Amino acid sequence: MGKSLIIVESPAKARSMHKYLGNEFTALASYGHVRDLLPKKGAVDTEDDFAMSYSLVERNEKHVRAIAKEAKKAEAIYLAMDPDREGEAIAWHLHEILKDKGILKKDKPVYRVVFHEITKKAIQEAVSKPRELAIDMVNAQQARRALDYLVGFNLSPLLWKKVRQGLSAGRVQSPALRMIVDREAEIEKFVPQEYWSIEADTVKGKLPILGKLVEFQGEKIKQFSITNEKEAKATESALAKAANGELLVSKVTKKQRKRNPAAPFTTSTLQQEAARKLGFSAQRTMRTAQKLYEGIDDTGLITYMRTDAVTLAGEAVNEIRELITKQYGKDQVPEAPKVYTSKSKNAQEAHEAIRPTSAMRTPQSLAGDLESDQLRLYDLIWKRTVACQMVHALIDTVSVDLSAGDAGIFRATGSTVRSPGFLAVYEEGEDDVKKDDSKDKRLPPLEEGEKLILNAIRPEQHFTDPPPRFSEASLVKALEAYGIGRPSTYASIISVLVHREYVTLEQRRFFPTDIGKVVGNFLSKHFTRYVDYDFTAQLEDDLDAISRGEKQWKPLLHDFWGDFNQQVIEKEETVTRAEVMQARVLGTDPKSGKPVSVRMGRFGPFVQIGTRDDEDKPKFASLLPGQKVESLNFDEAMELFKLPRTLGETEDGKTVAAAIGRFGPYIRY
Repeated sequence: MGKSLIIVESPAKARSMHKYLGNEFTALASYGHVRDLLPKKGAVDTEDDFAMSYSLVERNEKHVRAIAKEAKKAEAIYLAMDPDREGEAIAWHLHEILKDKGILKKDKPVYRVVFHEITKKAIQEAVSKPRELAIDMVNAQQARRALDYLVGFNLSPLLWKKVRQGLSAGRVQSPALRMIVDREAEIEKFVPQEYWSIEADTVKGKLPILGKLVEFQGEKIKQFSITNEKEAKATESALAKAANGELLVSKVTKKQRKRNPAAPFTTSTLQQEAARKLGFSAQRTMRTAQKLYEGIDDTGLITYMRTDAVTLAGEAVNEIRELITKQYGKDQVPEAPKVYTSKSKNAQEAHEAIRPTSAMRTPQSLAGDLESDQLRLYDLIWKRTVACQMVHALIDTVSVDLSAGDAGIFRATGSTVRSPGFLAVYEEGEDDVKKDDSKDKRLPPLEEGEKLILNAIRPEQHFTDPPPRFSEASLVKALEAYGIGRPSTYASIISVLVHREYVTLEQRRFFPTDIGKVVGNFLSKHFTRYVDYDFTAQLEDDLDAISRGEKQWKPLLHDFWGDFNQQVIEKEETVTRAEVMQARVLGTDPKSGKPVSVRMGRFGPFVQIGTRDDEDKPKFASLLPGQKVESLNFDEAMELFKLPRTLGETEDGKTVAAAIGRFGPYIRY
C-alpha cells in the first residue's frame, strides 16, 4: 500500500505530522502562501466579473515542485493548513495548482483536515475525520483579497500623484490611520479646563486617612464645582472654620463585592495584554505565539493563536480544574466550570480560545526549553487560562463620611482583598487608568459618631487632560470595538502604518507623522465613506456572511467597485496637489512682491516665497519644531528667512544657528 501525502504550512508542523502519523504518511510544508494575485494592475478584472489572475509565490516555487512530485506518487492527499479563512484559501490554491498540473486524478482523493493544537490526539483525530474544502470560506478570502487589491491599486497611485511616490492606501489600514490622525487633532485642539479639589488629612492610630470633599453647604461637589483659586480658598476657609479642628465620622458604609476572572485569551486580548504587561508589539506577540503553537519536540504548547472565540474544550477545562485543586486547593475551584461566550458573528472561525495544550505543563517546567520571549508569553497565556476557571475574588470596600461641622462632608474610601481567588494567579491589565486612591488601601476601624483630629484642609489645583494617544493595546482594542479588520490582521495593520512612516511609536504611543496627517486628512475629506468605521465594519460583516454561505462574493465586489471607481476618477480630476498638501497663501513678500505660502512637503512642512513658474527659483524655509502648517501666520513665516537664526542649544550649552556665508547657507555653533 502506498503512502498518503499530508501538506502543512511550516516545516515544524511537517515534523510533527511525521512523528504522530508514522510511516504511512509523507509530510511536506508549503512554507506559507503558494499563490497570490499578479502584482500589477488588472489582476482583478473588473470588466470580466472580477476574474482574478494568480501566479506562484516565487520564493515558494521549489516547495510547490517538491509537493507536486510527491503528490503524483501519493494514494491520497491531505491538506492540513491552518484552521481559519486564510488557511482554507492556501489549501484551495494548492488544490488548484495540483489540478492544473493534472495530478488530481479521479481515483486520488483529496481531503481537508483541521486541528487547533499540535498534539498526537488532535492530529490523529483530524486525519480520521477529514472534510471537503470549505469553498464559502475560500470565496470570503478571495473577496477580501480582491477588495484590498482594488483599494490599493487605485488609491495608492492617486496618492503618488497628489502627495508623493511610494505611498499606499489600504482598505483597513486607512481607517486605522484616521483613528490616530483624528486623535492627534483632538489633542491639538484640546483646551485644558481648570478645576480644584479640596482634601482633608486626618489619622487614627498610625493609619492616615485622606478625605475628598463631596458636599459643601448642602450642594454635591462635581468636577467643575470649584474652578479657580479664589473659590478654592474661600471653600477651604469656610470648612476650616466650621470644622474647628476636628472631623466627625457621620456615616460608615461597608460592602463586599465579587470580582470575576477575565475570559481566556483571544487574538485581540492576547495582543493587548502582551503590550501592557510585556511591552510586546502586536507583531512580536504573534511571531512568538506562532513558535509556541508549533512547540518543542514536535509538540505544540498552545492552541491556534488566531481566534476570536473564548470557549474551552471540555477536556481542557477538566484538566485545568484538576491542576487548580492540586496547586491552589479544592476551595479555589468553583462548583461548576465557568463558561464564556464569544461576541463573534462568524461561527465557522469561532473555535477555541488560546490556551496551553496541557495546563499541567507549567511555565516553570519549560524554563530551560524556551527562549525568553516564548517563556514570558507562555507564562501569560498559562496564568490567564488557569485563572479563568478559578473562584471569584472577594473585595471588602468601606466608605466613610467625615463631616466638617455643618459646612461640608469629606469622603474617605478604601478596599482590601478578603479572598484573592483568581487574583492569586492573574490580574488583567488596563489602558490609561486613572489613579485610584482607594485601591488596595486600608482604612482603620471607624465608628459613627467618632471624632478625629483635623490635621489639614488642602485645596488641590487640577487641569483636565486631553484624550490619550493610542498605544498598541488601545489601538487593537479600538479596531476590534469598531469591527475594523479581524484578529489575524491587527499586527499587519500596525506594521504597515509604521513601515510607511505614517506614524511613529514614541514611548509606546502612536504619533502621526506630517505625511501621515496629509494622507489621513486627504482620505477623510475625499474618500469619507471608505475610511468610515461603520462602512468598514459592515464590509467585514459581509465577508463573514460569505464565509458562512449567507451571501455571494461577486455581488459584494460589484456593489463596492461602482461607487469607489467613480470617486477615484472624480478626485483625480478635481483635487489639486496644493489642496492635498494643505497649501495656504499667507501674504506677499514686500521685497519681491511674490506670494508667501506654507505647505506640507516630502520631508516636512515648509514656507515658500515665489512659485515654481518664476524665472528665479523660489526660496524655501522649514518650519521650526512646534510650528504647524494650519496655524502659521505671515510674520512667523517671514522670520524663518532671517539669518542668522537661532535653532537651539547643544547639550553642552552652545547656541546652534543657521547663517549665510560667501558660499551659501550653513549651520554654526
